[in-house]
Amino acid sequence: KALEHIVDTVLYFEGERHHNHRILRAAKNRFGAANELGIFEMTSKGLLGVPNPSEVFLSERPIGASGSAVLAAMEGTRPLLVELQALVSSSKFGTGRRTTQGVELNRVALLVAMLEKRVGMQLSGDDIFVNLVGGIALDEPAVDLGIVAAVVSSFRNIPLDEHTIVFGELGLAGEVRATSHAQLRLREAARMGFKRVVMPKNNLSGLETDDRIEIIGVRSVSEALDALF
Repeated sequence: KALEHIVDTVLYFEGERHHNHRILRAAKNRFGAANELGIFEMTSKGLLGVPNPSEVFLSERPIGASGSAVLAAMEGTRPLLVELQALVSSSKFGTGRRTTQGVELNRVALLVAMLEKRVGMQLSGDDIFVNLVGGIALDEPAVDLGIVAAVVSSFRNIPLDEHTIVFGELGLAGEVRATSHAQLRLREAARMGFKRVVMPKNNLSGLETDDRIEIIGVRSVSEALDALF
């Protein structure tokens, strides 16, 4: 920590050995914004920058499979479209397990409890596995709606529309709260060819609309699920 105070910039080089992609994250930067993200791919010529990370993260997305949702996330000032997968299966032990990769375990447990209370879904006896594809980890609140969409899709065994993207923070009362950088997320979704976005209604004020994408604003998790299913 003393060394971090002395130097001008602190960079973290992240990645899993089973993935070709590496993430360079700026934790401290005296000459620019912190929490920026650079994504590189390990090739035969060494590390090469990835110009379109969203395309890479969505390149192997299954079409027509339940439990898969695409969410618009922010890493620093860069919008990223990533796939989040969930698997809900009956538990043989009466009490369901919660296993996550790339998202916080306690956050998933909180959202599942909210679904049981506000929507009436009985999930306590099911095992729930949540995975953020691509080896990336996200901790921003806007991934909440993506987690819920993937979990409900797997629970009902109904695939989400492949051209739909989601983002939004969820509260304990089931409300969908506004998130930051909604315009950047929307622009990235339209650029990647998505036709519809389900997002917080409070973000619609002052938002520049795009003819290429349909915007659905929701105030509660029930409205979001009605729009998605």
